[in-house]
Amino acid sequence: MAFPVFDLHCDTASMLCLRDVPMEVQEAFEVPEELMPARGSSLVDSALHISAKAIGTVPWLQCFACFIPDTMDIEQAGELWRSVSAYLDAQVTKHPDAIVAVRSADDARAAIASGKLGVVKTIENARLFAADPAWIHRCAEDGVCMASLSWNAQGPLASGHDVEDAGLTPAGREAVRLMEEERMVLDVSHLNDTCFAEVARIAERPFVASHSNARAICGHPRNLTDDQFREIRDRGGLVGLNYCDDFLVDEEEGREPTYDDVLAHIEHWLDLGGERIVALGSDFDGCEPPSCLADASKLGAFQERLVEHFGGDITEAICGGNALRFFAEHAW
Repeated sequence: MAFPVFDLHCDTASMLCLRDVPMEVQEAFEVPEELMPARGSSLVDSALHISAKAIGTVPWLQCFACFIPDTMDIEQAGELWRSVSAYLDAQVTKHPDAIVAVRSADDARAAIASGKLGVVKTIENARLFAADPAWIHRCAEDGVCMASLSWNAQGPLASGHDVEDAGLTPAGREAVRLMEEERMVLDVSHLNDTCFAEVARIAERPFVASHSNARAICGHPRNLTDDQFREIRDRGGLVGLNYCDDFLVDEEEGREPTYDDVLAHIEHWLDLGGERIVALGSDFDGCEPPSCLADASKLGAFQERLVEHFGGDITEAICGGNALRFFAEHAW
């Protein structure tokens, strides 16, 4: 029997929207035509990494991020959010036998029991919050339960790893405060080390790194240091394992990651006391994963490897139990 999955991050919804947004928005994504989803693709059936068809019989909750590129201005960001959110709502309405909206712990448990794909709304690089802080309340009302403040570059709220020394902006600090008031979880994936440290100083609630790995295992600056992991651990947050090739093994190794490489990140975090902290954050449709985790259909085999290595209780916690407990306590 498969363990329920609660995956903290993918870019699938943004990809599926691309053919229906203005050309300047498409261009901001820089997706080659050959990688664009086929017309008529949906959350039920597509050639992307995640679909209701691909998950098969694995009970599955998925955080579908609205990914906002760094090159997009804050007004465009708001329009993109409206498009992605409306797309997800329309998919739920169109495919009620396969997909269900998740906005509470009860919704989540019902989705798992029904075998439907549970849709959780999140935002990656929520630069629209800088245009008007009221966006935070609007997005929370629309079901957004988690958002990050940056992608890779310097932004109106915070900065990613491309910019080493820049911290949170005044708008970013205000966003952290208002998100906490709304019980919208702060996602620190993509923040540079300076911004992470500032978040740790001002945040009053637990926060999450939705799709980041261990820098001690792979030295990419997108990964978490051990001290950052401990900070999230001590606050009772979550860290989602990212399947991206570049964040699993160092580039100079010049090879495709294996299951053993993936397990090394988990094992390192467990050695740091992460039994209740480690989760999954695939970054599906936003990265190049190794062939062993090529898409959602591979999760059954991955769970078997996890059970062999860590046992059933840890596997259940990593795949979905930790995330479901966290969101039930801190978001819904």
